[in-house]
Amino acid sequence: MFWRYLIKGLLLPPGSLFLLLLAGLLLWRCRPRLGRGLVAAGALGLWLMGSPWLVHDLAALVEREPALAQTQWPALGSQAGAIVVLGAGQTPADPGWGGAQPSLMALERLRYGVRLQRASGLPLLVTGGRPQGEPQSEAELFQQVLQRDFALSARWLEKQSNTTWENALYSARLLKAEGIRRIVLVTHASHMPRARWCFEQQGLEVIAAPMSFLSTRPEGLLGGKAARHRPERAGDTRPERPTQRQELPRHAPLAQPEVHRGGEDPLPLHL
Repeated sequence: MFWRYLIKGLLLPPGSLFLLLLAGLLLWRCRPRLGRGLVAAGALGLWLMGSPWLVHDLAALVEREPALAQTQWPALGSQAGAIVVLGAGQTPADPGWGGAQPSLMALERLRYGVRLQRASGLPLLVTGGRPQGEPQSEAELFQQVLQRDFALSARWLEKQSNTTWENALYSARLLKAEGIRRIVLVTHASHMPRARWCFEQQGLEVIAAPMSFLSTRPEGLLGGKAARHRPERAGDTRPERPTQRQELPRHAPLAQPEVHRGGEDPLPLHL
């Protein structure tokens, strides 16, 4: 698994862009034109990756599944047999919590899965193994959070998988053993197309429940202070941001203090 993650980190951005920079620096003297070109390409790529407007536009290319409207959540109980929440890593040996915890991305998925479960009554399957050889699997950490923080328990814990493909492979075995062939799949919107494809390849029908959309366009070239929501999709019930600043009520001017003169009646200063 170490070599898999190393190769993945080098071939995908930003690793590949750093390799471009390194190659350009090495070639700067012997092939100055090529070296300068590689350095410029790497630097430009890193700048573009950090630009909010590009991130949102690229996210829109993969976030093709619309969000589930909250009015649809109760009906899921009659449309599927289980809710599957995909793991997303863990924070090992966190001193604040006294042990390992699911990552922030994983907790975001789990929280959304709990909302769907309470609305629909469907049982939960949590999935995730030990890709880095951790003492506990992601599924076991999920179960601890469910029991301690949500007073719930997942019916199935899939603890063997280390990839999205294995999430689907091992989860399908657990579900098919109980006759379940249609699921509600919870993961990030940008991850949903790949995750859905993996589960469908295992013979499961998928109702996509994406969350944490990145495809919102920021104001201004560098992002500005606020972001406008992406165009409304079917089932998207998120409210629009207000476009005008609310005027604060104007208070009446404060009364001037009165000054008393010795032996005379007090008179207001403005008289």
